[in-house]
Amino acid sequence: MTSSLITVHRSFFAEDEIKKSRFIAMIAPCETERQALNALRQLAAQHPQAHHLAFAWRIRESGGFIQERCHDAGEPSGTAGRPILAPLEGENLINVVCTVIRYFGGTKLGTGGLTRAYGGTAKQVISLAEKHPWVEMVDLQLELAYPQLQFLEYQLAQCQGQIIDQAFAETVNVTMRLPASAVSAIKAQFSR
Repeated sequence: MTSSLITVHRSFFAEDEIKKSRFIAMIAPCETERQALNALRQLAAQHPQAHHLAFAWRIRESGGFIQERCHDAGEPSGTAGRPILAPLEGENLINVVCTVIRYFGGTKLGTGGLTRAYGGTAKQVISLAEKHPWVEMVDLQLELAYPQLQFLEYQLAQCQGQIIDQAFAETVNVTMRLPASAVSAIKAQFSR
């Protein structure tokens, strides 16, 4: 199943107007619930006059469990959050938060109309987003001799990994983030 998981690497926006209500959708990457909540806070601060800020997220936790959450933001139950979550599930998107902001235009849409508006706007932003295969990334710490550091940097570049911290003493203590599939090869090459 993990090979078919998809994610996004940056935020995308879409907008629609339905019966004078303005719907603004955003999809953004997030690896943790905290990151998702921060994205929601920033969006709420950018749209303080919005009437509703409905959202859904899917986040893969360690161990492979996918946490899903959705919120109707004051709309009738099941008319906003769930219609946003459904296309995320359908596209097998993970580590993303999708939000639809509504500025009420004065005309009530009814439960069916709300469901179509929130779901349709979410689908619109998902279709615009550049989607990428999801790769499980892990952090790894190694102790290296100084001459090994340049070769490690080269190996990490080959597997889309990166050094996130390093401490220099008699040896170099390196913390890196790399695809889980590359860990055993890196350990085999650089273990002391």
